[in-house]
Amino acid sequence: MEDRRIPQGIIDERLAAKKFTLTRHAPAPELREFVEYYWILHWALDEPYEQRVLPNLSVHATFFREATGVYGPGHDTFSFTLRGVEQGLGVRFRPGCFRAFLGRPVHTIADTAVPLEEVFGPGATGTREVVLASDEAGMVEAVEALLLTKLPRLPAPARKAATIVESIAGDPEITRVDRLATVTGTTPRSLQRLFRTEVGIGPKWAIRVYRLNDAARRLSATERVDYAALAADLGYSDQAHFTRDFTAAIGAPPTRYPSA
Repeated sequence: MEDRRIPQGIIDERLAAKKFTLTRHAPAPELREFVEYYWILHWALDEPYEQRVLPNLSVHATFFREATGVYGPGHDTFSFTLRGVEQGLGVRFRPGCFRAFLGRPVHTIADTAVPLEEVFGPGATGTREVVLASDEAGMVEAVEALLLTKLPRLPAPARKAATIVESIAGDPEITRVDRLATVTGTTPRSLQRLFRTEVGIGPKWAIRVYRLNDAARRLSATERVDYAALAADLGYSDQAHFTRDFTAAIGAPPTRYPSA
């Protein structure tokens, strides 16, 4: 069964599959409260290739030669250019569960990146070098060792934020903040404060991220799409509003999004 809590996020997966390999690894038990999974890329290219990824709510810590850092949750697609022969690893943290590592509200790194060393200390530099030179098991082992040296306790607000994000991911009927507040027994204002501090972006955008990922997944799965019905399923009042949102976030209208 597909896990909707983890949107794939890769734009034009068919072309991407020809350019690089992607594998995912589960974290050690003591890290599962914080980490969703590790993702590892390998590629060997004669020409540079730009890969775009849909917005998501997670903080990512990446260990690549040309893209190393802690990347906060974003409002825009993320682009990364792959060149030559290379590999690297990324850590996808559970939405709402990174503040304990960061030591400050997560909105301070939204739509930006900070050096790994700023969060994980000087050992992060050596960890990156190990990742670049190791097999996949060695890559995961090195990164987990780094994370475990900084392992905090998961505070109650982070646990609450993560649970609420899981509610958004698991219930496609949640398309508005007031509905989310009702389902989770809180208020829109409380959600705004909690999400700003723990997730890094507001609940309205968090809902939109999951619905847009839903839309991209469904558009990729079929060649014949009822766009009006899809917009309604995602909670939009009309197709035009859905088209505007999708185009603003993805960079192309639904009718031009890569399909099966």
